[in-house]
Amino acid sequence: MKQLKLTGFVIFFFFLTESLTLPTKPQDVDDLRITQKFIEDNVAYITIIAFAQYIQEASFEEVEMLVKAMKEYRDRCLADMTLPECSELANNVLLENICAMEGLPQKYNFSHCCHKVDFERRLCFFHNKKAEVGFLPPLPTLDPEEKCQTYKNNKESFLNNYIYEVSRRNPFVFAPTLLTVAARFEEMAEICCEEQEKANCFRSKAEPFIQYLKALSSYQKNVCGAFLKFGPQILQSINIAVLSQKFPKIEFKQLTSLLEDISSKYDGCCEGDVVHCIRGRSKVMSHICSKQDSISSKIKECCEKKIPERGECIIYSNKDDRPNNLSLREAKFTESENVCEERDADRETFLAEFLYEYARRHPELSTPGLLRIAGVYEDLLRECCDTQTPPDCYKDAENKFNETTEKSLKIVQRECEHFQNLGKDDLKYHYLARLTRLAPQLSTDELTFLGKEMVIALATCCTLSEEFACVDNLMDLVLGELCGINKNRSINPAVDHCCRTNFAFRRSCFEGLEADKNYVPPSPSQGFFTFHPDLCQAHNEELQRKKDRFLVTLVKLKPELSEEALRSSMTEFSHVVEKCCKAAGPEACFQKEGPKGSQ
Repeated sequence: MKQLKLTGFVIFFFFLTESLTLPTKPQDVDDLRITQKFIEDNVAYITIIAFAQYIQEASFEEVEMLVKAMKEYRDRCLADMTLPECSELANNVLLENICAMEGLPQKYNFSHCCHKVDFERRLCFFHNKKAEVGFLPPLPTLDPEEKCQTYKNNKESFLNNYIYEVSRRNPFVFAPTLLTVAARFEEMAEICCEEQEKANCFRSKAEPFIQYLKALSSYQKNVCGAFLKFGPQILQSINIAVLSQKFPKIEFKQLTSLLEDISSKYDGCCEGDVVHCIRGRSKVMSHICSKQDSISSKIKECCEKKIPERGECIIYSNKDDRPNNLSLREAKFTESENVCEERDADRETFLAEFLYEYARRHPELSTPGLLRIAGVYEDLLRECCDTQTPPDCYKDAENKFNETTEKSLKIVQRECEHFQNLGKDDLKYHYLARLTRLAPQLSTDELTFLGKEMVIALATCCTLSEEFACVDNLMDLVLGELCGINKNRSINPAVDHCCRTNFAFRRSCFEGLEADKNYVPPSPSQGFFTFHPDLCQAHNEELQRKKDRFLVTLVKLKPELSEEALRSSMTEFSHVVEKCCKAAGPEACFQKEGPKGSQ
């Protein structure tokens, strides 16, 4: 999977209409029929995804009960669409069935949501989702032979259980993504269960779609977090930036029409309205394919595919070639005498068109980079249009755009220099220490995950020719993970300020942050540094995780420690593990030697 395509993945999922009324255009009617058939055929998966994401604690047996109820609902409506319940929104029917399950609302503490109705109920269930899934039991692991035998004995139950486990551990991932993962897992099981080396087959084939799920999860949480914190306008800007880069020959009027489909009610996907998410995605893809000659030359083969492959293919397609007649800059935004008049006539459309024109001319920039330019331009016009001679004021706009990009570029260059000079391990320790000092209130698991992701971003991007956009896009995703999806998430005042003030400039905001001065370290008497003999059984990857956790815990306990002191402690950690694992009595050795690393 190429990283640079990740930024386009989710854009096509933000759309959604609020009713299931039939469209009037023949082609749309045909698309609706195909989509409807897909939903009917996959009602089990769709129910599992929604239920497992809303009520993550629910058992698989409880999920199966709801699947049975929703299949019966489907069959009743297919037999008689005039029934009153068949005119309701599918998500409302699902939530009503969840609330009607005897004892379940009380058991999992969501009865307060069931007392609400419509939007308030949906919002309540959304806020019930938990990004941190440490409360769930470890993923069940089966020997490959046992896994294949279970698959062959009861294929449907095996696949349903898989999508249940994945969905409840990824509560903010959109349904089309999870359905793609389910389809790939089924293909993998079919192939690998016929192989002699089943374990190797599962391992090699699982990695690509694990990365697919991970990438989509990160991006979807980031964009939904932006929508929930900053509203639909920021989402509209993200859509314009990504689509204009991907389809540079699209006309602005046509882009506006496409955005109407994408942006009509995109909150449904973020809320977890599974059926609307699938319908909306299909509607957008149909729109793109019906106008492909004027949108992109790269999607012809994609548009010949079926649901859900069509959407995935379009998302993965390469950026279209820049039109030959496209000038290096659009003069009407910086050289025209009438810029302020045009802006005042329709401010929103004017600024949207500027972003469209700038993005299609700059495929080398990141999405956040384009949003920064748009923000700088809006601020510049606000200032210039109040002067006596606005053209004299905004004529140097291009210089300001270049300055803004240069600042971001310097941040990326500095990060890549750190990567080249320190190497992966030391760089990870640097980020773990920095993140822990900035946000010590986060859990150890969250901090180790974020530190690891930052290093992956630099390792992925710092050797590419598209280094700047790649680093800026991926590091922004990590900050999205840090800021979280819920509007009411709070870490500490400084971090909250960067997360909530300006989406486009939060990278530079975080660059200027220092350690949380109001943080009070926990008492060292709480047993933070208890070493156990299980360290001796840990494989390389597991041992590395324990080292990372040790470092985060150490910084939480002693945030004032210098980088040098931390490196010394990590060296001591490795020394203690090596020494005690060779000792006759490892546990006694750890009890004696372990605490030294924290002193």
